[in-house]
Amino acid sequence: MLHSFDRASDQFMTLKIEQISGKRKTRICLIGQLRSEHLDQLKSEVERAGPRVTLDLEELDLADIEGVRFLNACESAGASILHCSPYIREWMLQERNRPKGHPEPL
Repeated sequence: MLHSFDRASDQFMTLKIEQISGKRKTRICLIGQLRSEHLDQLKSEVERAGPRVTLDLEELDLADIEGVRFLNACESAGASILHCSPYIREWMLQERNRPKGHPEPL
C-alpha cells in the first residue's frame, strides 16, 4: 500500500496495488487514488508482471495527470486496461489526442 499526503486537504492519499498472477497473464488491480508519487512503484510492478499485463481500474477513484499519462503509456505498450471509469477514459483520450508540446488547458 502506498501513501501520500495532500497538503491542500490535509488527507492521506492511498493507492493499493494487488497483483493476481494467472497462467498466461498478470492482472494488477489499482485501488484508491493514482498520483504521480506512486508511479515509480507501479512501473516496477508492471515491468515485473511482463508483457501480458492487465491493469484493472474497477476500484480506482482518482488519477492525476501523470497517472493518466502513465496509463496511456501502458496501453500503448500493449497492456490491457479493464473497468476504466468513463471520466478517466475520456481524460486518457484527451491526453492521447493532445498535440505534442501543447500546454495543458487551465
